[in-house]
Amino acid sequence: MFDIKEKFPDGFLWGGATAANQLEGAWDKDGKGPSIADALPGGKERFAIAGSQEFDWQLEDEKYTYPNHKGIDHYYRFKEDIKLFGEMGFKCYRFSIAWSRIFPQGDEETPNEAGLKFYDHLIDECLKYGIEPVITISHYELPLNLAQTYGGWKNRELIKFYERFARVVLERYHSKVTYWMIFNEINSAFHFPVMSQGLVPSNGANDFTNVVQAWHNQFVASALAVKIGHELDEQLQIGCMILYATSYAYDANPVNQYANLKQMQDFNFFCADVQVRGKYSQSTARMLKEHNVDPANLKITAEDLELLAQNTVDYIGFSYYMSMVTDVTREGSDEGVSGNLIGGVANPFLKSSDWGWQIDPKGLQIALNELYDRYQKPLFIVENGLGAKDVVAEDGAIHDDYRIDYLKQHIEAMQGAIRDGVEIMGYTPWGCIDLVSASTGEMSKRYGFIYVDLDDEGNGTLDRSRKDSFYWYKKVIESNGKSL
Repeated sequence: MFDIKEKFPDGFLWGGATAANQLEGAWDKDGKGPSIADALPGGKERFAIAGSQEFDWQLEDEKYTYPNHKGIDHYYRFKEDIKLFGEMGFKCYRFSIAWSRIFPQGDEETPNEAGLKFYDHLIDECLKYGIEPVITISHYELPLNLAQTYGGWKNRELIKFYERFARVVLERYHSKVTYWMIFNEINSAFHFPVMSQGLVPSNGANDFTNVVQAWHNQFVASALAVKIGHELDEQLQIGCMILYATSYAYDANPVNQYANLKQMQDFNFFCADVQVRGKYSQSTARMLKEHNVDPANLKITAEDLELLAQNTVDYIGFSYYMSMVTDVTREGSDEGVSGNLIGGVANPFLKSSDWGWQIDPKGLQIALNELYDRYQKPLFIVENGLGAKDVVAEDGAIHDDYRIDYLKQHIEAMQGAIRDGVEIMGYTPWGCIDLVSASTGEMSKRYGFIYVDLDDEGNGTLDRSRKDSFYWYKKVIESNGKSL
């Protein structure tokens, strides 16, 4: 009864993860409509541009480049890419379905059959190599029309549009796909609602009431997707997906300890509480008051709350790249650090990546324990990895020992969590093939086991080549985590 588990479980889902808007390209082919990702310019300033009052989801401004339009040409090269995943021995592959490839404007009654056929072929290609598809229904790719015309997720109209989209893809693919996720990093809107909610300052992002209303509408849409999926097949595994950043108080000062507790409640747990437990947490009222949100201004019905309670998720998917430090007692005395849509105070005990993200493998073990202690649901690490500048040697090799070291330490942290008694379903490192960065729109910020010959200006052959990490990860999978 109290035996310690020493190894990864049989059937552990080793694989990799991508998002349609970052690798497919073909942004306007075969009936696809534009998405909000297609309107985001490339470059390190993309978030600053999207966060300006002047930005209003305009498409193709001559001042900017749009690397998502091309991606890595996966739309036409997916067979080559899936074959490489098969060579590595992937047990699963997490990818997303581009909403505007299925419903180009988002509000149509009838789906685009050409878009559905593309995913027919992609899913079949995965199954051909024994790779289990893990599908994110919506991954930062809201149809642009739904942001421009309807104002993004703050509009309850989007619930029915998402329900229609989810029903179409679940009905189409449920007999071939067991594992699903509903919204990617739904809690990221706490700091930056542009990608997950389609909200920018010009359409209401600066009013936190809109963010909370958008979350509620997404929670209702999430519950509807769970309901549809379980009615189709009760064996389907449908999960939420959050951005998780293990958070430490800067010191033992009770003020910082309490500030860190609130950070955990509001950022790491608020969305998961609703989707996993089926109800808003006890700290919600405090959070709303602190952000000047009057609950009377929120459109939440009794029917909504009943739906949330009855249709909770089966597992928790989450991204983990870094940890953060909370300090509210000092001003300007510490250098800040950047991260995955969030930042914080520098942790002197940690090193940072080329992009300033602090590397904390032990923080992953802590995250796994925190999530499992709170929810007692299976956990799926669906994003983790190191964005780095890779150099191609004269012989064509890419020696990415730094990436291997990063992943090795995080897998060891997973083993530690398994010994702690945590139930982990699988591990899909982010950007298993190089793709366009979501945070900066760059190709030079590379995560993959597979190198793609493409630079930040869109130049290159698009040829694929195996990095040293490709062969290392193949051995990890073959040995079910024993060979690191």
